[in-house]
Amino acid sequence: MRTVQGRTDRVVVVGAGLSGLSAALQLAGRGRNVTVVERGEHPGGRVGRADISGYRLDTGPTVLTMPDIIDDAFAAVGEKLADRLELQPVHPAYRASFADGSTMQVRTEPAAMYREIERFAGPQEAEGYLQLRAWLTKLYRTEFDGFIGANFDSPLSLVTPQLAKLLAIGGFRRWEKMIRRFLDDERLLRVFTFQALYAGVPPQSALAVYAVIAYMDTIAGVYFPRGGMRALPDAMAAAAADAGVEFIYRAAVSELEWSGSRVTGVRTSGGDRVAADAVVLTTELPDTYRLLRRTPRRLLPLRPAPSAVVAHVGCRSVGPDIGHHTILFGDAWQQTFRDIIDDGKVMGDPSLLVTRPTAGDPSLAPPGRDLLYVLAPAPNTQVGTVNWDTTSSSYVEQMLGTVAERLPELGDDAELLHVVTPADWGRQGMAAGTPFALAHTFAQTGPFRPANTVRGVDNVVLAGSSTVPGVGVPTAVMSGRLAADRITGVQISHSNHEVYQR
Repeated sequence: MRTVQGRTDRVVVVGAGLSGLSAALQLAGRGRNVTVVERGEHPGGRVGRADISGYRLDTGPTVLTMPDIIDDAFAAVGEKLADRLELQPVHPAYRASFADGSTMQVRTEPAAMYREIERFAGPQEAEGYLQLRAWLTKLYRTEFDGFIGANFDSPLSLVTPQLAKLLAIGGFRRWEKMIRRFLDDERLLRVFTFQALYAGVPPQSALAVYAVIAYMDTIAGVYFPRGGMRALPDAMAAAAADAGVEFIYRAAVSELEWSGSRVTGVRTSGGDRVAADAVVLTTELPDTYRLLRRTPRRLLPLRPAPSAVVAHVGCRSVGPDIGHHTILFGDAWQQTFRDIIDDGKVMGDPSLLVTRPTAGDPSLAPPGRDLLYVLAPAPNTQVGTVNWDTTSSSYVEQMLGTVAERLPELGDDAELLHVVTPADWGRQGMAAGTPFALAHTFAQTGPFRPANTVRGVDNVVLAGSSTVPGVGVPTAVMSGRLAADRITGVQISHSNHEVYQR
C-alpha cells in the first residue's frame, strides 16, 4: 500500500462531512495533531440540516446502516458509538408498496421475513429468500476487507484470493441476474435490487458486488439516531474534539500552499493559514482538482450518478400505521432507469421513497405533527433536460399527489417546508447536481474509481463519495479510514479488527 512519506505529525482535514470526521478520529487515535477546516457552520457535509417552523429537517441521507463501521471510528479514540449516540433499530426496515395495491414489510430477522414473503408471494419464494440471504451474507463477508475496505495502488491490487472468491460466487455478474437465481416474483426482485439507484446504475447492468447494499438494508438492518441524522456528525465531531482535534468552522479553503510536490499549508478565504505535514481533502471533485491544480487523465470521462428531488413536508400526525421508510414502486420499473439515466427526464411512472423520521423521534416536528421526507430519483444536470428553476413547483406537486394517492393518510393538512432539486445540489457545489457523486459503473469501481492518492502530489490524500470505496453513509466513514491508512501506514481489517503496520 502506497503511503505518505516524510513527516505526518500535523494533518489538516478539509471538510467535516462523515469522511472527514472519520479521518480525523482515525488520525487522532494514531497520534496525529489534527485540524478540521469546514466551510459551514456545523459538521455533517452531505448530512445536511435545516430548522423550519419548528421542524428539524435532515436534508441529506435518511437511511443508516452498518453502525459497526461507524463504531470503528469512535473506537479509534477509545470511545463507543453507544456512549455518544442513541441508535434505534428500525422495524420493519421498509414498507414496500406496489402499483398493483399489494404491500409487504421488509424485515431483517430471517424467520419474520420468511413468514412475510410466504404470505406475500408463497412458500417457494420464501425458500428462495433464505438462499438469497445466505448468498448476500457470503458476498458481504467475501468482499468487505479485500474490496470495499481496501486501498488500491493499481488494478493489479485487485488480484487477491478474495477476487477469486468473488468471481466464484458471481460478484462480477449482473446484480439483477444473480437475484433472479433465487426469486421469481417481480415485486420481490425490486425489493432486493432498488438499491442500485444508490449506485447510479440500473440493476440489469450493475455489478453484483453492489448487491452488498441490499445486504446492508435487508439483513444487517436499518437504524435511526435520536435527534435525526444530524446527530451522527455531531457525535463524531464531539468525540474528535474531546480527543484533541481542532475544528475551524465558517472557513472555506481557497488555496493550498506548496513546496515542490508537497503541501505545506492550507489557506482560507478569510486569510488564515493552517500549517500541514499532510492533508486530507474531502471536497467535491471539481474543487479538489482546482485546489491541486491538476486533473488526472482518464481513458473514459467520469460519469456522475443520477440525482434526486427531495421535498420536506409537515402534516397532521398519522399515528403508527405508517412506518419509518416506505418505498412506493411505480409500475414501469425498468423505464424508470431509462428515464433518468439515459433520457435525462423525470420518471414517467414515479417510484418514491417516503421517510417519516418522526416515527423514530417525534420531537423532530411540532406537537401533533409529523415530518415527511419524499425523495424522487431524477436525472443529474449533465444528462438532464429539465429546467428545475421553472418546473420544480409543478413537479413537486405531482410527487406529492402520487404520495397522497398511494398513502392517503399522509395527505391531511400538509404543508410544504423545503425542496431541493438537482439545480440546488449544483449550487451547493456538487458536480452534475447530484448528491450521489459518481455512478458505480465497472469503470468507476474499486481500483478504477478515482484514487484517494493523486500522482505527483506527495502528501495529499482524498476521501469522500467520489473516491474509494464510494457513495453512502458506511462507505463515507470507511473512506475516511482508508485516507488515514494512507497517511499513517497502518491498515485495519474491519472484519476482525486486526491492525497491520506497513
